[in-house]
Amino acid sequence: MERDFKQLVISRQARIGIVGLGYVGLPLALRFVEVGFPVLGLDIDESKVEKLNRGESYIEHIGAASVQAARAKGLTSTTDFSQAKQCDVLIICVPTPLNEFREPDLSYVTGTVDSLVPHLRAGQMVSLESTTYPGTTDEELLPRIERAGLKVGVDVFLVFSPEREDPGNPDFTTRTIPKVVGGHTPACLDVGVAVYSQIIDEVVPVSSTRVAEMTKLLENIHRAVNIGLVNEMKIICDRMDLDVFEVIRAAATKPFGFVPYWPGPGLGGHCIPIDPFYLTWKAREYGMHTRFIELAGEINSDMPQWIVSKVTDALNSRERAVKNSRILVLGIAYKKNVDDMRESPSVELMELLRDKGAQIAYSDPHVPHFPQMREHHFDLSSVALDAASVASYDLVLLATNHDSFDYDLIQKHARLIVDTRGVYREPHRNIVKA
Repeated sequence: MERDFKQLVISRQARIGIVGLGYVGLPLALRFVEVGFPVLGLDIDESKVEKLNRGESYIEHIGAASVQAARAKGLTSTTDFSQAKQCDVLIICVPTPLNEFREPDLSYVTGTVDSLVPHLRAGQMVSLESTTYPGTTDEELLPRIERAGLKVGVDVFLVFSPEREDPGNPDFTTRTIPKVVGGHTPACLDVGVAVYSQIIDEVVPVSSTRVAEMTKLLENIHRAVNIGLVNEMKIICDRMDLDVFEVIRAAATKPFGFVPYWPGPGLGGHCIPIDPFYLTWKAREYGMHTRFIELAGEINSDMPQWIVSKVTDALNSRERAVKNSRILVLGIAYKKNVDDMRESPSVELMELLRDKGAQIAYSDPHVPHFPQMREHHFDLSSVALDAASVASYDLVLLATNHDSFDYDLIQKHARLIVDTRGVYREPHRNIVKA
């Protein structure tokens, strides 16, 4: 079985099924198509499937031309999960959020697997790419597959390979980012490496799915902890009347032993604000209290409140209250130059200020209309920036530093700016650094 499967992969006759066509799944599907595999995209979102089948894109940094080229080479998409039986490889790329108690919510993963299991057959590989805690593949996927009468490692090959997409980063692509792969058995690992080696320049095999799961958590917790450190440094520097961005730039001139991380209004994206809580939750099963990780999480989670206090102080200095002030939020995507709104701290800032009575507007060329979100609701569209519109607001809150903003125009005409990203290096009478 293993030998036949690998031959199918190496000859690029294996049909690839990508389950979940978001910021991770769609680039992966396009890459498999690019090297010559037939690809089937599966998603419960009918609008995504319809757009792909029309040759349209719903992700800003992936152009329609890329989708159209993939369609011409064999990409098809469907909401019909029964078509999974036609695939030789099934790669699951679905969200893994937190629930209201900040505990792992695996409902997307388990629901997807439950939808696929009736259509699994011998001779398939199943890979999970969704970020999760160590043990998920063994504890959630393995028993579901084997209850269907398929022996993992013999009939079906089970793999965990964490996604490493960085939306909007032109320096790294799906092909060039090394891919960690862990298998439930040696045969599973062998097959997983064979599949991903077809599309990724460097594949990094590890000894188990649990190691692969922990690897992704370490990568993102490393970043979250260091951002927590510089966010705390930002508060200390603010009290000491120092510019933390100047301090970091100076420290970054050391050619060894220091890596610069940059503070901001909070953490955003699907991974970094969420992944540390996956590990802290799982660690409790082993009697561990992850104090260091949780402290960094608390600091990062508190940043929007701290920014709001800086906004309040800035308005007070101009004899204005937050209530009834007109506040323009610059940038509501979670990071610069993308349209990705997942866990964006800008949205929390908007809600906190709205709750205090402010009249909120936003400007973001990457998000022309505030999208429908499960937990956040604003009936707003992006404001065009010109001298008159900028001058009409009591305060401009610079939350996400898109390159397309005309920062000179904003500085010249804004009554008051609270800069959370260190865009303005020189002091100005109308700029407050936060």
